[in-house]
Amino acid sequence: MITRRTHVALLAASLLLTGCGGGAVASTAGTPTPSGEPSRTTPAPEMSVEVAPQQIPGLGPKTWAKVPADARQAVVVTGRGRDSSASTVVLYERTEAGWRAGASWPAHNALKGWTDHHLAGDLRSPTGVYTLTDAGGLLKDPGTRLPYDRGVGFTAPGTGFEGEPLAGSFDYVIAINYNRQPGTSPLDWTRPLGAGRGGGIWLHVDHGGPTHGCVSVAEDHMKELLLTLDPDLHPVVVMGDTRSLAR
Repeated sequence: MITRRTHVALLAASLLLTGCGGGAVASTAGTPTPSGEPSRTTPAPEMSVEVAPQQIPGLGPKTWAKVPADARQAVVVTGRGRDSSASTVVLYERTEAGWRAGASWPAHNALKGWTDHHLAGDLRSPTGVYTLTDAGGLLKDPGTRLPYDRGVGFTAPGTGFEGEPLAGSFDYVIAINYNRQPGTSPLDWTRPLGAGRGGGIWLHVDHGGPTHGCVSVAEDHMKELLLTLDPDLHPVVVMGDTRSLAR
């Protein structure tokens, strides 16, 4: 015969197996009273079970395998389509309970969308998982824990693909470690894969239109990323269109 204690344990275990994260409540109210045991009118204490996902949603096994085991922060950039310049950004943080998502922010990526084999000038953003180690910008350091290089080299002249001014786009940037040397300024042009594979792929301030290969979000969101990302938590960016990320 099932006792109250066994009933509660089985119900809690079933909630954990479903991965439910909505604050499910298990209660022993209505449990049959074993034969020979006096009935009780006081219900057992309620027990809340909340479980965060152990893997970032939307990532398939191929993509997930590239996320380093020590990564505790992940900026996930999900493109609307393979050939689309529209995307969303969500910052995930890993806790003892699992991966927790922050707010979803609108973003832009490259004019022609995404590619698995980025080349200089192809106007596509590279899909993949890349570490984030270095930052910089035209404006002073807002208080990031990442190494920050400030200088006039981050001036963004001219206009974008839709005629929008680019001024201010590089006020804050975070270098994406695609074809670059980690631990250097975002302005460092060392290209380990060769110049033909492109580079200078950054997270930067959105200018209201598609990029050449970078990912851009609003200035307030760039500040939030700079203030939140922590080198001790080994942050990465996971980026690509929905189908590519789901592989």
